[in-house]
Amino acid sequence: MRILLAEDDHNIAAHVSARLSAHGYDVETLDSGPEVWERGEQEAYAAIVLDLGLPGMDGLSILKRWREAGVETPVLILTARGSWMERVDGFDAGADDYLPKPFRAEELLARLKALLRRAGPRLSGIKSAGRFTLDEEKRRVTFDGRVLELSPFEYRMIALFIERKGQVVTQLELASHVQGREDDAAKNAVEAMIARLRKKTESGAIETRRGFGYILPDDLP
Repeated sequence: MRILLAEDDHNIAAHVSARLSAHGYDVETLDSGPEVWERGEQEAYAAIVLDLGLPGMDGLSILKRWREAGVETPVLILTARGSWMERVDGFDAGADDYLPKPFRAEELLARLKALLRRAGPRLSGIKSAGRFTLDEEKRRVTFDGRVLELSPFEYRMIALFIERKGQVVTQLELASHVQGREDDAAKNAVEAMIARLRKKTESGAIETRRGFGYILPDDLP
């Protein structure tokens, strides 16, 4: 099973990674908030162990973005701060479990196993809207059964449209979700991506609602 370990303390990361690997997990370790955010959306993991104190983008913000994007990968939060308010914030953001530091590796392993047992049925989620189908485990999108060759940004955009099927998504929301920015360059990039996706599918696959944004029709003709 692939596990993403997001931890910027290299000593903790090395120790946890070694213990998880010894129990048969395929562990990928990252220590940069923005990289963790992107990888968590683009790759399929059985679970993610997420430190809240990551540089560049904190763990709570990353988790909120994942859940807003429809990423359902189970997340176990690690933090050096263990206040009950922080735990509430973590669970409200979509955490599946919470482990304050310092912790013993045995407890982390036990919590991870329990989390994977509970989350098992949802790990291979497939979502559809109109003629689009998204396979979260394979990170693949099809249109009328045809696999689309998408960039990570294009995949992220389609995933948001499917999550919000039948709803108008503003250009600002798309820019923030897809690129993590809301400047003019990001908004221009959204328009370019919409144009490319229409070429890869059909002109009416993504509709423009002038003055409001874009919409992925729930039922395409």
